[in-house]
Amino acid sequence: MNYRHAFHAGNFADVVKHALLCRLVEYLKRKDKAFRVLDTHAGIGRYDLSADEASRTGERREGIDALVASPAWDEPLLAPYRETVEAVRREFGRDAYPGSPLIVRRLLRRQDRLSAYELHPTDAKLLAGEFAGDVQVKTIELDGWLALGAHLPPKEKRGLVLIDPPYEATDEYERIVARLGEAWRRWPGGTYAVWYPIKRRAAYERFHEALRTSGIRNVVAADFFREPFASEERLVGTGFAVVNSPYTFADEAMGIMEALRPAIGISGKADCGIIALVAE
Repeated sequence: MNYRHAFHAGNFADVVKHALLCRLVEYLKRKDKAFRVLDTHAGIGRYDLSADEASRTGERREGIDALVASPAWDEPLLAPYRETVEAVRREFGRDAYPGSPLIVRRLLRRQDRLSAYELHPTDAKLLAGEFAGDVQVKTIELDGWLALGAHLPPKEKRGLVLIDPPYEATDEYERIVARLGEAWRRWPGGTYAVWYPIKRRAAYERFHEALRTSGIRNVVAADFFREPFASEERLVGTGFAVVNSPYTFADEAMGIMEALRPAIGISGKADCGIIALVAE
């Protein structure tokens, strides 16, 4: 599966992922001490939903467009996400949509920092341009997997690692678990969030089982199904596995997903849940 960000920006999976990401960042802000967010597969930072890539799929209509037009857009738990999206639209136009690094940046305080990694040369250049002159953001043209080995733990000793790869490689799930385990052993106190597409039941269950048996502790998964598994291969859901999640995360994530179900799920078919994969 090729899940390059530009083709799917603003779709239902983005909505769920970014809403949950905001809750993790907001929790880190409860303490005055500085933190760092490392975004391993950052993309370009900001997307034009009227551009060819997004227009070709039209996935925004069942994602951010559907949410903004629904009562769920006013859900209090969505406030950081909503305020960020609306601010970006005011500044760049109604077709602008923030990717994860821009969402994170808009939520940071003066003492916090973001490291955004992107390997694709064209995307890395656009990412660097998006944050040019911003002293709180460091953009690096580098394989995000290498960053997990070279740049952990961060000097702040507090923070979040977002892992959101394009799922181009056939062994992406196995690589995620292996690299996540290496990163966790290097920095066991960090919070890690892994986004994953849900398509085939067998692959979904193998990924959860691999996380259960990885040796990593304190892992929960927030899974949102727009529809049940299908006989053919298609994106039916989106998952967010979090290591060392805040104590508030499970309840907040469930509240967010329940609010999103009628807005971006298929009527009568959408479902969601929190799975405690590994205890502390």
